[in-house]
Amino acid sequence: MNPDVTRGLEPVLPSPVVELRDERLERHGVRVLVKRDDLIHPDVPGNKWRKLKYNLEVARERGFATLLTFGGAYSNHVRAVAAAGRALGFATVGVIRGEERLPLNPSLEFAVRQGMRLTYMDRTTYRRKTDADVVAGLRERFGEFYLIPEGGSNALAVKGCAELPGEIDVDYDLVCCASGTGGTLAGIAAGLPDGKRALGFQVLKGGDFLSEEVRRLQREAYGNVGDNWSINADFHFGGYAKRTPELLAFIDDFRARHGIELDRIYTAKMMCGTFRLVETKQIPAGTTAIAIIAGLVPPRHPGAGVAVSR
Repeated sequence: MNPDVTRGLEPVLPSPVVELRDERLERHGVRVLVKRDDLIHPDVPGNKWRKLKYNLEVARERGFATLLTFGGAYSNHVRAVAAAGRALGFATVGVIRGEERLPLNPSLEFAVRQGMRLTYMDRTTYRRKTDADVVAGLRERFGEFYLIPEGGSNALAVKGCAELPGEIDVDYDLVCCASGTGGTLAGIAAGLPDGKRALGFQVLKGGDFLSEEVRRLQREAYGNVGDNWSINADFHFGGYAKRTPELLAFIDDFRARHGIELDRIYTAKMMCGTFRLVETKQIPAGTTAIAIIAGLVPPRHPGAGVAVSR
């Protein structure tokens, strides 16, 4: 990768791998180690950086001055694009699903403070956000831009995520990650050595599309689809950004035991699912699993943001 692309962000790589000492795992004969991808960068952590790095390189090589992407009102991806754009000298546009709500929540407030211009798209149009006529309308408004898909998942993102397994210097059997758009799982699975497997924990309710998305992304990136991955759909806890007393109790307990704050939208669901699969012996004794801690932790009680007129 061109080092000029990272100058200004300075990601910390490789991210550390730390073993969890937890009697709930030890009594079942399973080792779980966490890869602290959340420590790569304070504003562009984990899979956000891995998905963006080659997209940013291509955007720079092709002479784009502006990055445009999509997301919901609490999107960590939108935050990350805003931060990366500011650090690397790109203008940024965030197309937000739904109606504008003022004052801004902390996620969008952060994006605006990084210089991102926000625009809002009704949900019907948002479902067609990548259709040619919708993209053409955005280009009429904002000029030429490099388009980064919602969640950052495309073939370049897959190749960035595929580098993760090469950073793991301990013997293992399984890599567990949260799955929203499929890019992280597609990349990790593609980068695994022979004999290793990847398990994605679906964070969306009714995400039946996710397996096909992983296949599509691997085909786009490499021309073929691997068979060393699977998706568990049992731990979405009601859907994206939803929370339950069980999930919040697991987050509190995990923080007390291990000093790590889990992101409730993604990583906590994956970690809770991993522990449950160990307890039910679906992850069998003798397994060593690497659990990827990837992202930012949203505020538990979003406070008032700033009102921004555009």
